[in-house]
Amino acid sequence: MSVTIHDVARRAGVSIATVSRVLNNTCKVREDKRLLVLEAARDLGYSPNPAALSLLNKKTGALGVLLPSVHGEFFSELLNTLDEAARENELILVISTSHRHEAEFQKAMQFLDKRVDGLIVMAPELDAPAAASILHTGAPVVFINTYAEGLPADVFNFDNYGGSRALTQHLLDQGHRKIALVLGPQTAGDAKERARGYRDAMAAAGIEDTDELEFEGGYDRKDGFVAAEAIVASTVRPTAILAANDYCAMGVVSALHTLGIAVPDEIAVAGFDGLMSAKYGVPPLTTARVSIGEIGARAVGRLVARLNGELPEGDFDHQVVPVDLVVRASTATPVSV
Repeated sequence: MSVTIHDVARRAGVSIATVSRVLNNTCKVREDKRLLVLEAARDLGYSPNPAALSLLNKKTGALGVLLPSVHGEFFSELLNTLDEAARENELILVISTSHRHEAEFQKAMQFLDKRVDGLIVMAPELDAPAAASILHTGAPVVFINTYAEGLPADVFNFDNYGGSRALTQHLLDQGHRKIALVLGPQTAGDAKERARGYRDAMAAAGIEDTDELEFEGGYDRKDGFVAAEAIVASTVRPTAILAANDYCAMGVVSALHTLGIAVPDEIAVAGFDGLMSAKYGVPPLTTARVSIGEIGARAVGRLVARLNGELPEGDFDHQVVPVDLVVRASTATPVSV
């Protein structure tokens, strides 16, 4: 059974009200009684319930983090950055996931509500009304990689459009014209932006119709593997493939190797995100490198500033954080174009 404020009061020989005053620091308590309460709380291992503190308008000392997933290098690096920035501000993280489903997202929000002082939310699958519903909790929110126009909140997005366009332009500059695109999740705003960047670069090169070059995919290795099989079996054989992200690109490379197709000599492959494993793949993967650490630090810094009352009400920062084109051995000039 968990220790309660009643147990602390009994151990210290004081009233429950006195324990509450000491632990919540709401008014002055005689020093000898204060020490008795603190000693009893320490001996019993008691800590106040965060939700109860929240009801008393006290800070919980926690930041909520809601992500689509915690699987893989990308989210691991993001969480490490968020955790480091939070600890520098003497805060802890409370983490939940939406699994890219709105129902799961709402469930996670119900759990986090009143348990944290502020929220960092990455929800590329949400539309504007669903994203705006988060703001009704009353806690300050910083969005990462979330596409909902006009949100009265701080928003830091990766330049998914610019990165994808730069990758496509890189392949076009090498002489590729039949460039296949493996799409990301259809409901995800970041995937839509990457598709838009690809299409605009192709259109600027005079290739307006890309329908036959676009293939269903996703953000996992399996998605890339299955998409690559479909691409090779299609009537339009590309000389290059732009994958939804690095994991997807790794799946593409694996499928091409299995099918006996050389990368990049026969088909070049590029990804997106700039994962460390992409650098050490065979061949090393051309990608658009996202500043995961930078955007995580910015998000925590902005949220802490808002919690500390350092930002005027209504002063919201909407930023698009640039990504870097990293060219490696997985892309090369096609043998025949």
